[in-house]
Amino acid sequence: MTTQMKPPLDAELRSFVGYRLKRAMNVFSSDLAITLRPFDLRMITFSTLSSVVSNPGIRQSQLAETLAVERPNLVSIVDELANRDLIERKRDDADRRAFGLFATEAGTALFQDATRAVMQHETQILSALSEQDIETLTALLARIEQAK
Repeated sequence: MTTQMKPPLDAELRSFVGYRLKRAMNVFSSDLAITLRPFDLRMITFSTLSSVVSNPGIRQSQLAETLAVERPNLVSIVDELANRDLIERKRDDADRRAFGLFATEAGTALFQDATRAVMQHETQILSALSEQDIETLTALLARIEQAK
């Protein structure tokens, strides 16, 4: 007796690129959450720490724009990292009303450790793709992002 394969319940949705992107992001996100858990980080706190480490003195308004996060939501994320002594706020010498964000030594060390884990995570998730596939995918995603 031959069993006939039924199409997936979301077959219609799978014809949409956006839906495929969302499903791919779900794969990344769920595994990334597990990868970052030992560092007591989430995707947004890792992204925030990364941006601060890479851009010493970045202002919260710049950070919010970079990460596409509402400023009020970013305050609690920055507070969380500051309370863990991973980043610190320092007055901007050029504008005494403004504060820049800087990674602490502990924040930089944690970021480096977490980055190694995230790189391993990406390597594993993308293992079915060739280097050329990854370069093409990255270029296509950048073009989509720039099209808005």
